[in-house]
Amino acid sequence: MNPTDKVRIGLIGAGNIGNVHLQEFGKLGSECQFTVITDVYRPLAEQRAQQYGIPVVLDTPEEVFLREDVDAVIIGVPNAFHAPLTIAALEHGKHVLVEKPMGLNSEAAKDIVRAQQRTGKTVMVAHQMRWEWLPLQMKAQIDRGEMGRIYTAKTGWFRRKGIPGWGTWFTRHEQAGGGPLIDIGVHMLDLAFFLMGEPKPVSVYGAAYAEFGPKRKGIGTWGKPDWNGVYDVEDLATAIIKMEDGSSLTLEVSWAVHMDTDNEPFLHLMGSEGGVALRGLQGKFLTERFDQAMEVPLLTPADDEGARVRLSRHFLECVRDGKQPTTSADTGLRSNLIIDAIYESSRTGGEVKLDWSL
Repeated sequence: MNPTDKVRIGLIGAGNIGNVHLQEFGKLGSECQFTVITDVYRPLAEQRAQQYGIPVVLDTPEEVFLREDVDAVIIGVPNAFHAPLTIAALEHGKHVLVEKPMGLNSEAAKDIVRAQQRTGKTVMVAHQMRWEWLPLQMKAQIDRGEMGRIYTAKTGWFRRKGIPGWGTWFTRHEQAGGGPLIDIGVHMLDLAFFLMGEPKPVSVYGAAYAEFGPKRKGIGTWGKPDWNGVYDVEDLATAIIKMEDGSSLTLEVSWAVHMDTDNEPFLHLMGSEGGVALRGLQGKFLTERFDQAMEVPLLTPADDEGARVRLSRHFLECVRDGKQPTTSADTGLRSNLIIDAIYESSRTGGEVKLDWSL
């Protein structure tokens, strides 16, 4: 498309995350415009359309895919629908920004990768954490060699009392694909691989536990519970992931756990020449100089435009210029392969090797 043209976007899913995309892409109004919107609950789609000036409300995603005034779609719906809607959009010639996780499981993710390769259209997974100011500054230093060789890392996110929407699609394996591992763990996986330099994972050893949800404990404030619903996912998962280059990554996540935690995501990178510590919106570099341990604190500037704006701008650039997204379909597949392997390892009690074959 012409670099000066606005990217015309169709939004599929008018809920909370859809509203976030409307707000953030709206800050780039000179580069894009929302032309259509749809949601299974049409009154909500109509409400968003009125609020954001979207001219057309449609009843189904299929109608969105057929529109000539749509260049790209944003998919913000429950996990089970990510793959079928992404594939359908690609086959209709649309570029796609899909919420995480890219697929419900690795087979769904492989279907997306194959469709992307067939069509040549853009698929980007909406992982905003790698677009935060701190990780971007850290990555710049890592790429300069300040950390040396990153040989291991530890990342995670412990929520003490945060099970979302008990009994809704959030806590049903067939609709969500899992619990905190696929909900927030997938963010930490993406962030860790970004900062580690995208090494190739080859095997996983992990365990998953459900000690709170089945007892209706550990309930958070996100979503409205359905006490007639089902909880058949984990509420804590832990794993060690081994890479082809010999490096490793430890992952720990929970929706609910009895421990002293500040509920903030964290990441530690350990390199031969230095390290990185990240917790929430604060971070630091750690190294040794003159036989003394040294650290340099980092704080996100008050006037930072925000990760979601940078994510949105990157997607628009990829659509216009044909660039490969940093969170491509391949990175989405990587996350799904690791998550599936953690569940399989928890079930069997052994190490699981990743199958990258398409």
